[in-house]
Amino acid sequence: MKFELQHTDAKSSARVGKITTDHGEIETPIFMPVGTVGSVKGVHFRDLEDDVKAQIILGNTYHLYLRPGLDILKAAGGLHKFNGWDKPMLTDSGGYQVFSLSDNRKLTEEGAMFRSHLDGSKHLFTPENVVDIQRVIGADIIMALDECPPGDAEYAYAKKSMELTHRWLKRGVDHFDRTEPLYGHSQTFFPIVQGAGYRDLRTQSAEFIASQNREGNAIGGLAVGEPTEVMYEMVELVNGILPKDKPRYLMGVGTPANLLENIALGVDMFDCVMPTRNGRNGMLFTSEGILNMRNEKWKNDFSPVDPNGTSFVDHHYTKAYLRHLYVSKEMLAAQIGSMHNLTFYLWLVREARKHILEGDFVQWKDVMVKKLTTRL
Repeated sequence: MKFELQHTDAKSSARVGKITTDHGEIETPIFMPVGTVGSVKGVHFRDLEDDVKAQIILGNTYHLYLRPGLDILKAAGGLHKFNGWDKPMLTDSGGYQVFSLSDNRKLTEEGAMFRSHLDGSKHLFTPENVVDIQRVIGADIIMALDECPPGDAEYAYAKKSMELTHRWLKRGVDHFDRTEPLYGHSQTFFPIVQGAGYRDLRTQSAEFIASQNREGNAIGGLAVGEPTEVMYEMVELVNGILPKDKPRYLMGVGTPANLLENIALGVDMFDCVMPTRNGRNGMLFTSEGILNMRNEKWKNDFSPVDPNGTSFVDHHYTKAYLRHLYVSKEMLAAQIGSMHNLTFYLWLVREARKHILEGDFVQWKDVMVKKLTTRL
């Protein structure tokens, strides 16, 4: 993987760059649709490519490991061949799911023991075998096993968790460097900064992660219940330490306003289930604000969802028709909502990129954030 930093904003830390992988190029800042089980829920890859204009999607190690399982993925030649997506792909290590989905889990120095949420069967994720699992999945960018403490974690717990994540990282790095990709394309290994909302821990973690000298770095353990101001404070702190010539990936974030504020702090890559999850439930993001499509007020509104035409949906469907689909519980509503939100998120990061290059990013961002947080 190569990263070329092309431009940095004069009035903020916002950046424009280009990541090159064996499956294609990614223009940053970028939002990555989440394809948990090898599909972006309810959205065809054709539409992801043509309308959403996605440049990279995510797969989830925990879910793919449990189903369809490694034997099937290996026999298929990896997830790219299995699902037919031929552009870049990133997989997380599955650590977050172990902690969020498994009621019965145990952390040891060796790794994370957990029971499957599907059938209760027992499994162990170690820093080494999550590398092996992600080799089998075959993503272009793969993540280190970490523990993600809750946003309100006490200092002693956050410190212990961070130190365990660092020891696991050393083992993961060593194992990654000893092993080879399986399908003829290269893979890149990102470590993850932890430390909850504590400045000294985040500083220590960012310095440790930077010292590993990998091709890119991630920031984890934010947007997990802590106040938004704390997230921004930690991102700014960490990005002041992580190397400027490598991409920075903020995991699991967030709302459209979160994206713009974190782009201003120097983040290059984002992912979140929010656009599809909220889209399925009738919450649509637009350049003018947030719409709840079940509201009675849209019943006779035959205008487009977003008057600024940020999405293909705006050229085909009115608010009145979409509301009708949602209140009728029509499957098409969830698909259109997911598509609209994803298209909007990708439009938003392209606009951010354009304004960074034009030199008026901060001015544009400040106006947009007010709109993006307005409920219409």
